[in-house]
Amino acid sequence: MDRSVGIREVAEAARVSVGTVSNVLNKPDRVSQATLDRVLGVMDGLGFVRNGLARQLRMGTGTTLGMIVLNVANPFFADLAHACEAAGERVGQTVVLGSSDQLEAREDRYLDLFEEQRVRGMLVAPLDGITPRMRQLRARGMPFVLFDIHGDPGFCSITLDGRAGGAMVARHLIETGRRHIAFLGGPRHQVEDRWLGAQDVCAGNQGVRLSHVDTRDQTIAEGRAAGAVIEAMAPSERPDAVFAANDLLALGLLQALVLAEDIRVPEDIAIVGYDDIDYAQSAVVPLSTVRQSTELLAERAIELVLAESNDPEHEHQQLRLPPELLVRESSAPR
Repeated sequence: MDRSVGIREVAEAARVSVGTVSNVLNKPDRVSQATLDRVLGVMDGLGFVRNGLARQLRMGTGTTLGMIVLNVANPFFADLAHACEAAGERVGQTVVLGSSDQLEAREDRYLDLFEEQRVRGMLVAPLDGITPRMRQLRARGMPFVLFDIHGDPGFCSITLDGRAGGAMVARHLIETGRRHIAFLGGPRHQVEDRWLGAQDVCAGNQGVRLSHVDTRDQTIAEGRAAGAVIEAMAPSERPDAVFAANDLLALGLLQALVLAEDIRVPEDIAIVGYDDIDYAQSAVVPLSTVRQSTELLAERAIELVLAESNDPEHEHQQLRLPPELLVRESSAPR
């Protein structure tokens, strides 16, 4: 598909004048509904993007990359964005950042904006997997690299092996004598790989119980709320370890439990997080966690998106990078 579709091409395909296409874009009230629908359908089919300067440029030859993260307030995504900016600068690319804030409409708006700006490619941490809009843009020739998505042969993707990370945490907690592990995190589809990794290990260890505490988001506030729930449990029902799906949840949980009168961390309840954000090591009880190298993620993501931009026929890669467990005081042996 030709990536430089303009008004003239749309007019020819829709069998209308250039002036009619211009009216559709700027004065749609002057166009009949039937003509409006036909021209808009042609624009969508041809991949027309309304941007006078951008239409003169071929996608893939610029120096700008669009990046969408789930929540830039999350330190992990802030670190990842910073690492991508640095990796992009090293190869002459500018990374423009947008945060979906876990809102589907906002994610779509950034996808549309970056297409209008004719970015060279997009780096996306999807809200809920690969959407029809992403597939449409990919079919039009937009290079993509997706974070934390794996297995779709139509896209390049890069993720740390969350299942291996979850298994590491569960194995560590069992080895330190824990027998009731609660997995804290949600929405489930965003953390399922870590949950499955913990399941893999716990299922093979007799006498070990694994439960799940769902959360609406992965924030400190949600972690504190979970801590209040655990504190209210009878001591015999409480887990003796919590594997939190990210460090923000773990830190919120830790804040709640260190204030509890009858709970000690790690003696009564061990806590392990995920991501190794800056605050993890400096917490009141230094937090055990699984480290994800944002620098390595960024370097490989930039390499992949530029490789696809330079060669649209290249073979998509789905990369899994190994995680690293960092054991600190929050999960020390009893």
